[in-house]
Amino acid sequence: MKRFFLVIVVTIAAIYVNAANEWTNMEPLKLEVPEMKPELVCVNSEPLAYGLLESTPDPKVDFDFFTSKTNPNVKAYKVMDDLTFAGIPLFVAGWAIKREKAMFRVNNKEGKKNTQLLTDFKTGIDDYTQFFGPVMTVGLKLSGYESRSDWPRLLASAAMSYGIMAGFVNGIKYTAKEMRPDGSTANSWPSGHTATSFVGATILHKEYGLTRSPWFSVAGYGVAMATGIMRVLNNRHWVSDVMSGAGIGIMSTELAYALSDVFFKEKGLLRNDLEGLSDDPSFFSISMGLGIGNKDIDFTGDDLMNKETFDAAGLVFVGEGEGDLNIKFRSATVVDVEGAYFFNKYVGIGGRLRVRAMSARSFGQFAEMSIEDKDDAWMGLGEFYSTVLNMPDFERQASQGGNLVTDMYGSVQSDHLTEFTPSAGIYFNILLGNRFSIGTKFLVGHSIMQELDIDAHADGYVNDIKYKMTLENGYYTNLDFQYPTSTGRQYSYDWDLLTLGAKNSTSLGTGISLTYRYKSSFSWKVFLDYDTSKKHYTMKLDPMGYMKKGLTPEAYEVMAIIHPSAPLLAGATLEKTKRMHYFTAGASFTVNF
Repeated sequence: MKRFFLVIVVTIAAIYVNAANEWTNMEPLKLEVPEMKPELVCVNSEPLAYGLLESTPDPKVDFDFFTSKTNPNVKAYKVMDDLTFAGIPLFVAGWAIKREKAMFRVNNKEGKKNTQLLTDFKTGIDDYTQFFGPVMTVGLKLSGYESRSDWPRLLASAAMSYGIMAGFVNGIKYTAKEMRPDGSTANSWPSGHTATSFVGATILHKEYGLTRSPWFSVAGYGVAMATGIMRVLNNRHWVSDVMSGAGIGIMSTELAYALSDVFFKEKGLLRNDLEGLSDDPSFFSISMGLGIGNKDIDFTGDDLMNKETFDAAGLVFVGEGEGDLNIKFRSATVVDVEGAYFFNKYVGIGGRLRVRAMSARSFGQFAEMSIEDKDDAWMGLGEFYSTVLNMPDFERQASQGGNLVTDMYGSVQSDHLTEFTPSAGIYFNILLGNRFSIGTKFLVGHSIMQELDIDAHADGYVNDIKYKMTLENGYYTNLDFQYPTSTGRQYSYDWDLLTLGAKNSTSLGTGISLTYRYKSSFSWKVFLDYDTSKKHYTMKLDPMGYMKKGLTPEAYEVMAIIHPSAPLLAGATLEKTKRMHYFTAGASFTVNF
């Protein structure tokens, strides 16, 4: 400790001496007085333009919830000034596609056979993101960052927004009685989480996005859209539930703010909306749409990669008509983030990130696997033993002594064929007056596909098969097989039952849009896009994967020789190339620069 203080003292002394030397060596300062000339100038008495150099006092924490405040020179709102009716088409679109809600009927797990869709994707984030809007609004307000409304007017508008939304959502939920995709309850349509999230996003938009910065609106609606997407991925809601919930959230908040404008009039208003309409078409947008177009992928026996092996075994894996593997899809959910910079009023460059998720309508049928009779695990080998090997009591013996499989079920890990497509290209714009414009674009992109996936699970006892046989002139003779017997060792095995994916590919896109600019920096846009790409799909199917663990190596080897479905032991791979054509109809929330 003494050494430490000694070092501190020496250091301070050194600094002092050095400073003294610097001051000693300095020359005296010389003060030069500039020549002053009287001159008349003209002072501009006009105030600064709004929003350019706005003087804002230092923010102070605001806990004054009950005192009404009204700032001077704040324009009162008329009812129609604040209504965009953007929520109506979203609600109607969700209602229109309700027929896409066919039950999956895919699982046999835990006594819930053929009742629900089970996947491994699960997140609870959406339980919290639904409150992002009000948390942001209240947090900014408490910090003293002035918003559109004072506390009494804000709280009244928010309370009416959530009240109207709750009335709509619950009234429809318990009247429509739509079953959730996970089969838990019959109150799926519309999504309450999504409606709650969009109420909060619209409050943040009105309080800060319209009066402070449009990026508050982008953040609010972006998180609200993410909440809706997570509700779909969590298998708690269908796409139609989310779209209708978003529409109700926006409509409820706009109606509540319109009622506040009637009740409060000019009282409690602190800030005007950002003013002025620019004809610059540069924009940033987030959008949600409904994908239509190709909805199925057909595989036939001709698509088998090892077709000769199946033909040689006399195995009809897939054939014509009912034997084909046909994957049908529901209407796709499409989410976009898009932006463009325009060099003038007509031409610009930009890009788009599109996420398209197609839910498989018939995909779950491949997970309908269970063991009603223990002999089913041998995949038809009982008949072979009975006829070819003259062992008529094979089924009874295999069931009593083998127990190859005691339980088996399939579960869907991913029922969405999800496509990520970043694109870039040229944008065009045609003005139709001050508020309306028509746009189009030509884009080139790169498509990345995430695969569908069904897993299977089997429990049982490892089996062995004792045998003797002689190979003569390429043929096995003197066949002597014993009944399968259990080794007493248990196994539990999970494997990929079926996967479907596609290679990355080039995507071409275009589209047409109609934009309505209702505020200085905000627009609503409706669009119809067309995208096409050449996809190379690969399906892998492994229905007998449990035998890899359920048989000893010797037993598995003999099964590969004598089993009538031997090619399926190694699974089957099918490949198909198809030109896909997609149309997307949707709406965008757009920020203009």
